[in-house]
Amino acid sequence: MKRIDFTKMVASGNDFIVIDKKPGNNFCALARALCDRKFGIGADGLLLIGKTKNADLHMRIFNADGSEAEMCGNGARCAALFNGKKKAKMLTMAGVINAQVYDSQVKIQLTDPKKIRLDIPLKVNGRLIKVSFINTGVPHVVVLVEGLDKIDIAGIGRAIRWHVKFSPAGTNVNFVEVKDNNLIRIRTYERGVEAETLACGTGSTAAALVFALKNNLDNLVKVQTQSAETLKVYFSNQEGKFKDVWLEGSAKIVYKGEYYV
Repeated sequence: MKRIDFTKMVASGNDFIVIDKKPGNNFCALARALCDRKFGIGADGLLLIGKTKNADLHMRIFNADGSEAEMCGNGARCAALFNGKKKAKMLTMAGVINAQVYDSQVKIQLTDPKKIRLDIPLKVNGRLIKVSFINTGVPHVVVLVEGLDKIDIAGIGRAIRWHVKFSPAGTNVNFVEVKDNNLIRIRTYERGVEAETLACGTGSTAAALVFALKNNLDNLVKVQTQSAETLKVYFSNQEGKFKDVWLEGSAKIVYKGEYYV
């Protein structure tokens, strides 16, 4: 049997298994086994941390279903804390991002968002709704709703996630309720986890930027996640084009252990 040393981490309710040594080659199968909450360690995703000439560290993220994601906001914040330096550049499939660590608070600069489309008409479960789309490193749909607690997150989220409009890559789905002038509440159905998670960093960023566009905001939007933590999304809105986008929230090491393959 082969022993794999791991660190279990969590950021705003999003939990990850972090490994900093190459654990073989079949990362997809390993992610499925490790993330299984009954027969494995249990997590939303697997983070592989490696070395690279182009940055201080290289992060790869595998979802619980074994699929590899381009980027993960909360995962990147965990990776930055795991790295142990106050500042770092991190290479991801979405590009190089910056990270800053202040004790348990971690702030990351995301790649500039792209492919922004507001108010797309979409037929979901026989009903026509309007959604917005934005890529904040990974694809996200944002749906503004009222009565967030009554929404069928799994049913509607799954239908939008697999909708032909967003094929073949699919999309994450964020349901957002406005709470105040610069405060929103969010629930997210995550692609790859195929379920609602307690938080999603790139999803919170996506929701904040769509909300900012619709309300002509510049600088800061606060996002209350299902884990009850409020994330902060900073940005510069230049006539609908976003620059200097940062995501800030808590991250921590939960425990370390050994897993046997």
